[in-house]
Amino acid sequence: MSVTGVGSYPGVDPGEAARVVAGELPDLVHLPELPNRGPGADLVGRASALLVEFPLELWPSGWRVAERPGRDTLRATTYLSADLDAFEEHTQGYTGLAKIQVAGPWTLAASVELRNGERMLSDPGAVRDLNESLAEGLRAHIENVRRRLPHATLVVQVDEPALTAVLDGRLPTASGYSRLRPVEEPVVEERLRELFRLIDTTGAVPVAHSCAAGVPIDLLRRAEATALSLDATLLTPDHDEAIGTAVEGGMGLWLGVVGIGENEVNSSAATPSPATVLSHPAASVDTVRRMWHRIGFAPETLTEAVVLTPRCGLAGASARNARAALEAASAAARVLREDPEGSLAG
Repeated sequence: MSVTGVGSYPGVDPGEAARVVAGELPDLVHLPELPNRGPGADLVGRASALLVEFPLELWPSGWRVAERPGRDTLRATTYLSADLDAFEEHTQGYTGLAKIQVAGPWTLAASVELRNGERMLSDPGAVRDLNESLAEGLRAHIENVRRRLPHATLVVQVDEPALTAVLDGRLPTASGYSRLRPVEEPVVEERLRELFRLIDTTGAVPVAHSCAAGVPIDLLRRAEATALSLDATLLTPDHDEAIGTAVEGGMGLWLGVVGIGENEVNSSAATPSPATVLSHPAASVDTVRRMWHRIGFAPETLTEAVVLTPRCGLAGASARNARAALEAASAAARVLREDPEGSLAG
């Protein structure tokens, strides 16, 4: 059973982040993202470094389509280059799975503004152009990473935290007085399928990820993601059928089981104890065991189909607790390997 991180990591030093990730995740490393550096290192800003002939710039309200590349795009590109340099340095000779992350087309369309200040999601033509630009830039990004890690098998995690809001019509207009119309499922599905297929044609593995509640599991399966990355604590028996269908169809399941509590952020202690803020490994995997049991899968198949992760990104944690979260996820994986059935036995 493999373990990996979601993507974001605390701090501003790409070398230190890459060193920790490479050391703690020997079977499935990931390119650390360091949003604490500020604009350009955030989810959307990072994607702006990949877009081809689709420049963005930062406004007080957020990222907006620009007439030409400027200092904001340059900053994002510089951050990404530094991260890749550090990642390459600490993964010399690596032969396992290596994951990179990118904001998905619908989260970008929900987050980026047109020049008039409205969300790009309001303009289907602009969304189509964005998707094509992202696909072209992502292809070049994958080739760049492959040159740096020539012996690794690449995994591309497509982050779609805004996907459910796009489908449900919960995004406000620029004025704030109304909401954008929900995007129809077939349209959402087709755009995602195009991107997942593009990733597949490069020889990389497409993984769809969201830490949000209500992730459209069936839609992502139909869109041909190879695996789903979800927060296990948000899954309920209502999701069992969709998850069962996905796993039976050959999809991998990446489950976030390790969480960091509120006292990580609010504690006044200089070095809060990881034991007070991290999910206990044995307790973390009970959710996974119960779900597997409800669906009716054999316990021994669990370790073959599931990858464990923290529940979401770790940028809000201290460096100490971020590392402890990765260690806790590895400990949870050992618990499942040694005892996949647990207290459900008999």
